[in-house]
Amino acid sequence: MSNVICSCLLGDNTKVRLRLSELLHSEMESIYGALPESVSEDICEVELQGCRREFFYNNTGIPFTIGLQVIIESDGGYDFGVVYSTGQIARKKLQLKGLDKNGQERTAVLRVADENDIQAIIELKKRQSEIREVCLNKVKKHELDLKLVDVELRMDQQKLSVYYTSSHRVDFRTLVRDLAGEFKARIQMVQITTREEARRANAFGPCGCLLCCSSWLQKIHANPFSEKSQYSETPGNESHAFNITGICNRPKCCLGYSKHEKGCHNQSSTQSQLPPLGSRVNTPEGTAVVENIDAQKKLICLRYLKGDKTRKLSVDNFNALFVKK
Repeated sequence: MSNVICSCLLGDNTKVRLRLSELLHSEMESIYGALPESVSEDICEVELQGCRREFFYNNTGIPFTIGLQVIIESDGGYDFGVVYSTGQIARKKLQLKGLDKNGQERTAVLRVADENDIQAIIELKKRQSEIREVCLNKVKKHELDLKLVDVELRMDQQKLSVYYTSSHRVDFRTLVRDLAGEFKARIQMVQITTREEARRANAFGPCGCLLCCSSWLQKIHANPFSEKSQYSETPGNESHAFNITGICNRPKCCLGYSKHEKGCHNQSSTQSQLPPLGSRVNTPEGTAVVENIDAQKKLICLRYLKGDKTRKLSVDNFNALFVKK
């Protein structure tokens, strides 16, 4: 995958994600029922740079709307983000992630971004492209075997996070000292996986939609094929790498959701109804051989020995005609 040039936060792809979140909030009452009584410390989900989403307390006393730019606490400083979900939806996501435990420390939203903050954010985004070029040159200068993925400069400009991928351990101490002297900020080197690199790319997948990992998926799958019982391994099924591999060169995360519950429940019974390839059946037109089986469409292709003709039957019709009860 090429170097990431992330268009998140203020980009067109973000508008699509925020619109999806607005649609979800519009159906909130029909999904979860009537809203509970308001609490003093409301929870909101804020999207940060790199398609990261974290939860914050809304102590401002102002009801947040989707897409509102806010200033949040961040590791002894402050940063900016966009409100992604609020109210019942945000609390439900908090429960699904297991972050609703008692005593869980959580930072707060400092304020809603004003005109000066928005202008500072725009200038910061412009500067980050220059910082990226400097970091690329520094990596080449020190001849480090790593791939620079993305850089994030915090809004207070006191911390610079450098995201990279590498197949082995890298000694970047000289690079950190060089960058710290260049930008007069604390340098954080973060090694990420190719899946996280794809999430930060905030791009479109081969299906034409935004990547699941950067749009709606709460947690990136380590391997969607870990539970192989969910996937059929029947004869006649062709597995093409371009159908199961995403832009991260790993199995697509969406494969973990591609099998419906009904299909999983009836999968073993369907496979038991399929005849073995090469088996022969007697028909009024003569003897035929099971040449091919399409398990997904539930079709069986027969080839007649005389005349070399073919015929397709559904599994139900085949069993009704040739399988003894």
